[in-house]
Amino acid sequence: MAMQSPSSSSSFSYRFTYQVFLSFRGSDTRDGFTGHLYRALTDKGIHTFIDDRDLQRGDEIKPSLDNAIEESRIFIPVFSINYASSSFCLDELVHIMHCYKTKGRLVLPVFYGVDPSHIRHQSGSYGEHLTKHKKSFQNNKKNMERLHQWKLALTEAANLSGYHFSHGYEYKFIEKIVKYVSNKISRQPLHVAIYPVGLQSRVQQVKSLLDKGSYGGVRMIGLYGIGGMGKSTLAKVIYNFIADQFECSCFLENVRENSASNQLKHLQEELLLKTLALKIKLGGVSEGIPYIKERLHTKKILLILDDVDNLEQLHALAGGRDWFGCGSIVIITTRNKHLLTNHEIEIIHEVKGMSTENALELLRWMAFKNYKVPSSYEEIFNHAVVYASGLPLALEVVGSNLFGKSFAECDSTLDKYERIPHEDIQKILKVSFDALDEEQQSVFLDIACFFKGCRLAEVEEILQQHYGYCIKSHIGELVDMSLIKISGWNLNDVTLHDLLEVMGKEIVRKESPKEPEKRSRLWCRDDIIHILQENKGTSKIEMIYLNSPSMDLVIDWNGKAFKKMTNLKTLIIKNVYFSKDPKYLPSSLRVLKLNGCSSESLSSFIFCKRFEDMKVLTLDKCQYLTHIPNVSGLPNLEKFSFQYCDNLIAIHDSIGKLNKLEILNAWGCIKLENFPPLRLPSLKELDLTYCKRLKSFPELLCKMTNTKEIGMCKTSTRELPFSFQYLQLSLLACEMLRFPKHNEKMYSIMFSNVDVLEFNHCNLPYECLQIVLKWCINVKFLDLTFGQFKILPECLSECHLMRTLLLNSNQHLEEIRGFPPNLKCLDAFECKSLSSSTRRMLLSQQLHEAGCTTFVFPNGTEVIRIPDWFEHQSRGHSISFWFCKKIPSITFIIILPNVEYYLGFNLFVKGHECTVQKFEFRLPYFSGHTYLFDMNLEENIEHYKILDKALLKNEWIYVELKLQFSWIPENIIKRLRSTEMGIHVRKEKNNTNEDVIFTNPYSR
Repeated sequence: MAMQSPSSSSSFSYRFTYQVFLSFRGSDTRDGFTGHLYRALTDKGIHTFIDDRDLQRGDEIKPSLDNAIEESRIFIPVFSINYASSSFCLDELVHIMHCYKTKGRLVLPVFYGVDPSHIRHQSGSYGEHLTKHKKSFQNNKKNMERLHQWKLALTEAANLSGYHFSHGYEYKFIEKIVKYVSNKISRQPLHVAIYPVGLQSRVQQVKSLLDKGSYGGVRMIGLYGIGGMGKSTLAKVIYNFIADQFECSCFLENVRENSASNQLKHLQEELLLKTLALKIKLGGVSEGIPYIKERLHTKKILLILDDVDNLEQLHALAGGRDWFGCGSIVIITTRNKHLLTNHEIEIIHEVKGMSTENALELLRWMAFKNYKVPSSYEEIFNHAVVYASGLPLALEVVGSNLFGKSFAECDSTLDKYERIPHEDIQKILKVSFDALDEEQQSVFLDIACFFKGCRLAEVEEILQQHYGYCIKSHIGELVDMSLIKISGWNLNDVTLHDLLEVMGKEIVRKESPKEPEKRSRLWCRDDIIHILQENKGTSKIEMIYLNSPSMDLVIDWNGKAFKKMTNLKTLIIKNVYFSKDPKYLPSSLRVLKLNGCSSESLSSFIFCKRFEDMKVLTLDKCQYLTHIPNVSGLPNLEKFSFQYCDNLIAIHDSIGKLNKLEILNAWGCIKLENFPPLRLPSLKELDLTYCKRLKSFPELLCKMTNTKEIGMCKTSTRELPFSFQYLQLSLLACEMLRFPKHNEKMYSIMFSNVDVLEFNHCNLPYECLQIVLKWCINVKFLDLTFGQFKILPECLSECHLMRTLLLNSNQHLEEIRGFPPNLKCLDAFECKSLSSSTRRMLLSQQLHEAGCTTFVFPNGTEVIRIPDWFEHQSRGHSISFWFCKKIPSITFIIILPNVEYYLGFNLFVKGHECTVQKFEFRLPYFSGHTYLFDMNLEENIEHYKILDKALLKNEWIYVELKLQFSWIPENIIKRLRSTEMGIHVRKEKNNTNEDVIFTNPYSR
């Protein structure tokens, strides 16, 4: 077999020693049917393997036969009446079916004088022979497992489409087989890659998704990812892997380019030619659609559409599942994930970068044409792998350019790529960028130049103010185009591939390669310092981001550089010392962040001028800031933050008159004793946390109905003003608070609008908790994390509006006496002292029958069992069910053993991994805990519109919940097999017991 050089390539070789392998019982058919079939195949020039030795029953497969099976393309097992009498034949069949499942080889069974059902069910002569084998094995464990594998292989082979001969002319029967085989081997496999490294695991991932797809129907799978990630290569390997198993197949390459240059109708013509050998000239796309539907709707077809970028292409070439016959597979590669969801593709898979190990291997082959390289080059290669960040295209380009070069030349080449990206890499990556509209391109360039690794909320806030409109839809489009990712435990971090970051910065650099002051964005420290010191600002500059890792950066300038930056909208400077204050700041500024900037009068200068357009002002960690002067020159300010200004002692009253202010953050201003009165009708958040000397809460001069959150942790505030009643809010960590000296009726008025209480890490006494709950009777969210309570009071049961109760790390908590009647979420991570009676109470069916509950608590020392009201229970890494007609209401329970590893859960629907919106499915989970939650399928299935057709047809839809773990030792994985899982189907008007089942309906 060819292409043996790189590891993992042998599985994807497309040259075979034998085109056909015949498996047969010699005494039945060697001198008759099989001999004639062999002769007919060889007469047609089809290289066929036949074992002409007279092997006795019980003989084992020799290594040479093992190799022959591995190196054959098509297998023809001839099932005759005594086939199962030979253990040799049965072992051979097991190996053949293994190649069918793992290597995509074609198995073409011939049922010669036998009923396929006898083979499928091991009845008749097949049952008799297997019974004899079982007796001879005498319960030997190894041989009994061998018998089990024989039965599976017989059943699988008998279920395949093949040829059935019982009477008639053998030569005509043989002619049909030979003609079919000739057609199959006439299809030439596609060239994949010179060095197909790391493909085996990728193919198996996709194959596992295909195996979980629609049972017997038409499966559509989308492969998406950034350009150069290897989507097309993977699609070619899959095509070679499984194409022989279909009646006809077609790989349409470069759909994006070819549809633009050759028009879609030519691609339709190519599809009909490759699948049906039908030569036709179409008048247009609308004429081609009915042709394709009419001619292919009965054919089992493999269709691959490579590099699709437009929904019109899908409508013209694969408009729906009803276009193709049962068992067909359509694979689409694209850079645009949204395209797949829009076309209701049920299985979507992101093609990710190569592992470091595979990347090094590919680089070695590209640069040295050998796996082994001189040790002196290892550092260079590791450097190149980091640069490529798993992108196969970059590895190939870099590797080929390092070929034949000395160590010094290689080092110099890599250094150049980091300064100026290689044009071949840029060209491929830039295709996705060019497909964006102008606004989307601008947002991408901002993220690439400034905001990689930043919090999503911060990016959206800054860019919304920078552009003056909401950019959420632009962020979504960039995610769909695989240009950025939203990652992190809570999906709140913005990131992108290193080479996409380089591409974005290179696009901006090319705006003015030699003069950075004429670029729209400045992020390079040296460029910014040069422009400021040389007073080279221009109207081209729209955003500047200067971040010094430490406070040692001093900019010696004359303060006039900003004067010419008349279009500067966003200025972010962190940890920089200016020798002089700026003498001018452009009025165009909308976002100004001066974090940690050391200048005594810088802030004063800002407030001396009127900035009508400024929306965000941040002066965090400015140690020289002692006073906040009159801010009336910022009438449209929406966010004002001055966190950790340790020397701030006074704030001008004008801050309380900023009508449009939404967020006011004074966290950590440790010397601040007073806060001016507030008339802020737009205020949403006020944070006074760690203002340790703050003696009183600011007086509220108007009804502030928009305020939702106030932080007061670690202040000296003892009382709240009566105007506090104007707030509908969250009260965060006010452990120093005393209740106002008014009558009891006044208490209830003042605290009636508090709907969130957070006492996280607060040493709140039990008596105070009782009082707080009594007066905050309408609280909806209560956080007592890291509390010191042993008992939760009975008055909790009076909190009828409470939906969320967080008790995490209350390690002394033993008993919950009162329980909010409408509670939906209870988090009790690490509450290890909970009594067994409390745990049993938390598992009560009555608490969960209304649905939408999510409870988490430790298993405890006593063995905890799944309650009987869970109809389906199992042990292991996953649990599953099938439903039809209507999306059911499902409650899950999972009891994880204590393995001291973080775990998570993944949800699969029809083989498609869904993005579950509920936060608990994204966080790492503590083992040794019980998780009881409502799946809320209708909301949590990201693309549940793909189920509409299946539901209308009353098809069974497969759902699986699996443990998610990686980098966990094998012994821990084995221990996780003791995980207990259960499913409860909540009864609803439109659901019956028959709508949800727990056994595969297609294997009945």
